[in-house]
Amino acid sequence: MQKEAGSKSSAVIALIMSTLAMAGCFMAWSSFAPLAAQITKTFGLSVSQRTLLLATPVLLGSIMRIPVGILSDRYGGKKVYIALMIFVLIPLFLVPRVHSFGMLLFVALLLGMSGTSFAVGISYVSVWFPPERQGLVLGIASLGNIGNAISALTLPRIAAKWDFSMVYNVLIGLLIVLIILFIVLCKEMPVDKTKSLKDSLAVAKDANTWYLSLFYALTFGLFMSFSNLTPTLLDALFHMNPVNAGMWAAAFGALCTLVRPVGGVLSDHLRPMQLLQWILVGIGIFAIEMGLTLSGITPFVSGLVLIGVFAGLGNGIIFKMVPYVSKGNTGAVTGFVGAIGSLGGYFPPILLGSLKQATGSYTWGFWLLAVFAVVCWFVLYREFIRGGSHIVQ
Repeated sequence: MQKEAGSKSSAVIALIMSTLAMAGCFMAWSSFAPLAAQITKTFGLSVSQRTLLLATPVLLGSIMRIPVGILSDRYGGKKVYIALMIFVLIPLFLVPRVHSFGMLLFVALLLGMSGTSFAVGISYVSVWFPPERQGLVLGIASLGNIGNAISALTLPRIAAKWDFSMVYNVLIGLLIVLIILFIVLCKEMPVDKTKSLKDSLAVAKDANTWYLSLFYALTFGLFMSFSNLTPTLLDALFHMNPVNAGMWAAAFGALCTLVRPVGGVLSDHLRPMQLLQWILVGIGIFAIEMGLTLSGITPFVSGLVLIGVFAGLGNGIIFKMVPYVSKGNTGAVTGFVGAIGSLGGYFPPILLGSLKQATGSYTWGFWLLAVFAVVCWFVLYREFIRGGSHIVQ
């Protein structure tokens, strides 16, 4: 199918525009996190309510990745991307206009649709490039995740200079520009219209889909959790102001995103599963380090940055393997893996908030992260290192 996908210029435009559209959608998806202190004050939220609000957009953005990825394979990524961005304009318009926590949660749930942009983007981009370049290309496309970092860096400043409403006016304007550019510049990808829903859902029967989902639940879940939680953690632990906390959240998100193509490139040349086992070990080590340094800002933020680097490399390594699981079903596999990975970012904020409220400390949250890393390493070692299974030969 790659050979049928058209000219080199069409492929490059598809890659650039998909990356930009994903960045815009991820800015919308993560917009509550850098404004959490202001929202908490406005609505009088408890710790658990605050973490629930931060986690809520992740929920729909996780679950809906599966059908959205399948729709992209079936009808084309361009159409689905445009429809998605138009839908996201609705919750962006509503956010500044709600006046109760219940309604804010509902709008946050709708805003979660912006997170499905990842499944669309990977499906749309992958068909334009040959297999030997998938690691690099999908790593570049995934740079759209940097929208989290851009949100953390810019939205608190916009809110401080103007007001809360202006933040969402800016996001609406940005998405409108991206919609127009997508319509004008991008070509539709080739699709197999004979493919049935049953064909797409067949990827769920492949054990490799679920193994990659488990590993991605750790690496991408970690990226999403800390992108959203960093301002809250730095405020609670060190009383850092929202702008400075946003800068650290941006640094985490940017590093985690920028090293993702590096993980993809390394996987183009080395055994991905061999690389991934060391990533899992690194995440476990730095989770323990962060749990031990909750009273020291320098070691804590150092651990935050380093665990972000390992998570970003892991994300790139895992998505090198996604197109190989089921030929012609990249969107479907991306949907499943992305959905489970995003759910890995949904539960930790809620769990961390509950543990903090119950024990008075965030320590247990980091111990559980380390345990999850060990579980993932054991599964990988048993199935792919010692067991000899392969996804990419």
